[in-house]
Amino acid sequence: MRNYIVKRLLLMIPTLFFITIISFFISRMAPGDPAELKAGVGQSGEMSANSGKDLNEQIIKLIRKQWNLDKPIFYFTFFEDQDPENPRSSLSRLTFRWNGAKSQYHIWTSNILKLDFGNSFRDNQPVIDKLKERVPVTLMLSTISIFFAYLIAIPLGIYSAVKSNTIFERISTFIVFMLYSLPSFWIGIMLIIFLGGGDFFDIFPYAGLHSNTYNSMTSFEQFKDLIWHLALPVFVMTYGSFAYLSRQMRTGMLEIIRQDYIRTAMAKGLSNNTVIFKHALRNSLIPIITILAGLLPYLIGGSVIIETIFSIPGMGSLGFEAITGRDYPIVMAVFTISAVLTLTGILISDIVYSMVDPRITFDKGVK
Repeated sequence: MRNYIVKRLLLMIPTLFFITIISFFISRMAPGDPAELKAGVGQSGEMSANSGKDLNEQIIKLIRKQWNLDKPIFYFTFFEDQDPENPRSSLSRLTFRWNGAKSQYHIWTSNILKLDFGNSFRDNQPVIDKLKERVPVTLMLSTISIFFAYLIAIPLGIYSAVKSNTIFERISTFIVFMLYSLPSFWIGIMLIIFLGGGDFFDIFPYAGLHSNTYNSMTSFEQFKDLIWHLALPVFVMTYGSFAYLSRQMRTGMLEIIRQDYIRTAMAKGLSNNTVIFKHALRNSLIPIITILAGLLPYLIGGSVIIETIFSIPGMGSLGFEAITGRDYPIVMAVFTISAVLTLTGILISDIVYSMVDPRITFDKGVK
């Protein structure tokens, strides 16, 4: 196991390297120039009505130089020759020329190795400070929703498998599939309309994490206010997850309880609880453990749709704002952290496999 972990950790280095190259290239190829957006010039080259003064090409060049956007993306320049009809375009003709100067990727990589994500293009604030502000919000919201999802899904999946083909199992299957088929953004909007002070009831707050009088509340009142604000977004993030997880748990349990060794355990006179929870449960957790690989990036990445609908200042909304605003440092920070967490989650899942099923060994295969 130790050798396997070392090999996987070493393999993560080139994997992460290629992920960052692809992410860096795609982010730079997206339409729109962040320097023009910062200067108040639209993509057509015309000054926006809100800028208040004429901004010439020199100002845009200064902004691009400040953000290192005047340098080639990589050491070899993909798009260097300019179109005579559109001199401002940097994506005119495909060329492959070696450039000895530092590239944008080289500068970014050098800073990342020092854990420096740079400054935001929008407000020139350090990206690391923005992450420290947004990550706890998303982590709290995602952790609560995942906890409730697993708390409901695993017992429901086990009971549905044990009570297969019963009325309860058919009703629960219908409800679970119905919940899973409903889009989260639609459920969120419906909850706001019906329960968030829309056209019907004003029971739950529909936006933010705190009330306006939060600072003047006692500790217990602040805790109650936070829970009240989290009720709707947590429900929206939970119902789809537990519906999917319960089906995975049911499928895994059904496959295990039909095995010969389970029939042998029942034939020995062991109680149903002993057979299910001692012999069948561990092996049926394999599909659930596979899903764990995606939990780490989900915990940090959050949900763009849910955070946008409920106006929650988390990582999901931060990433969406960065993409629409061409804020490259934040975009690359989110991509890099998500990639690291994804690779780490896959490694953790592989390790947990061997803990759940001792027959699985990564050095010699399956015993």
